[in-house]
Amino acid sequence: MSTKLLDRIADKTACVGVIGQGYVGLPLALVFQEAGFTVTGFDVDANKVAIIERGESFIKHIGAERVTRAVQSGRYTATTDFDRLERCDAIIICVPTPLGRHREPDNSYIHSTAREIAKRLRKDQLVVLESTTYPGTTDEEVLPILEEGGLTCPADFLLAFSPEREDPGRRNFTTKSIPKIVGGVNPESTRAAVALYSAGLEKVVPVASSRVAESAKLLENVFRSVNIALVNELKTIFDKMQIDVWDVIEAASTKPFGFMPFYPGPGLGGHCIPLDPFYLSWKAAEHGAWARFIELAGEVNTRMPRWVVDKVASALNEQGRALKDARICVLGLAYKANIDDDRESPSYEIIELLQESGASVDYCDPFFPVARHTRKHGDIGLKSVPMTAETLSQFDALVIATAHDRFRDPELFSNAKLVIDTRNLIAPLYEGKPPFPTVKA
Repeated sequence: MSTKLLDRIADKTACVGVIGQGYVGLPLALVFQEAGFTVTGFDVDANKVAIIERGESFIKHIGAERVTRAVQSGRYTATTDFDRLERCDAIIICVPTPLGRHREPDNSYIHSTAREIAKRLRKDQLVVLESTTYPGTTDEEVLPILEEGGLTCPADFLLAFSPEREDPGRRNFTTKSIPKIVGGVNPESTRAAVALYSAGLEKVVPVASSRVAESAKLLENVFRSVNIALVNELKTIFDKMQIDVWDVIEAASTKPFGFMPFYPGPGLGGHCIPLDPFYLSWKAAEHGAWARFIELAGEVNTRMPRWVVDKVASALNEQGRALKDARICVLGLAYKANIDDDRESPSYEIIELLQESGASVDYCDPFFPVARHTRKHGDIGLKSVPMTAETLSQFDALVIATAHDRFRDPELFSNAKLVIDTRNLIAPLYEGKPPFPTVKA
């Protein structure tokens, strides 16, 4: 491999292509454009490309003004034309990696994208996979596809893995400031990938191989999944003891060492934590190992929406009402507070379970005027009800599934009949003594 690519990265004449312009690819493309590179964003969704080309944003925390500046600079364009990959010196893959019906990894988007690149691969190109996957994907699956045309790595092109670490809505860290792990399939690839990311991001962390980089991402998410499952399980145990798990966590958090607080909820959401750990457990099984912590955490976390619905039914029963035919409003479709991201949100399952129990269900979320069509739940056919005290007073029960700041208004609940709170939002508003029946779930 010549030094041509490294020279073009160093003087920022390299063209960077980012495949996938979603929650990971779009901010990454903008960071490289803002660093002075010419960037092409690729996506199969023509509507998404059109939105970008108009200088608009479909992601709340990435303002339209930022996209507008990038487009108007002349150094950022979006396209559905994958033939333009040949012009790119570096190609970064940011495509989905969902699970199948039986929680098996689905790397089909990675494979199809690699084939599109392979058709146009030329010498002196760097390819980096960012999509979360199991160890060995980059060197065992992507590399052979790219080499089908006769070019080899590292003689002709380079290949690395660098896990995305996006956290929508987080303000203290950004795509640019979050440390970036980089591992190549060989030392030459690591060197080039480190050079690329160092030219646009604040801190780059080279690791021994692409497999280490792949595994590090999984460890991060397994760590969160297991600890969230722990507090979710403790929540159900303490509930039977009439102990408030939130009080317990607050007390334990006063220890200045040896403890890190995690918080319970109605289930896991987002693209990472509900999915990624199962990539590792699947790969472990291939090697004759059983990832028991991962499987157990998955079992605990996936049953939380049912726990919430059972608490709703019990709370209504205490009020002399049945769940069947009750009017319920779920507050929040987003999987976490203050974002317009509903990927894998447990709110959808809670809504479905309530409907299956015979309840009449609506939702309220200022970030989702209309519920989206989702991979798991399809189109639930609902629109957000107005976020007013008058509207919410018409429901037999309110289920707080997302702790949006806009819900932290006591006036909203001034005429509430019953609140089932999965996020400990209500108690702080009333110093622990709300004037209406409240159940923590």
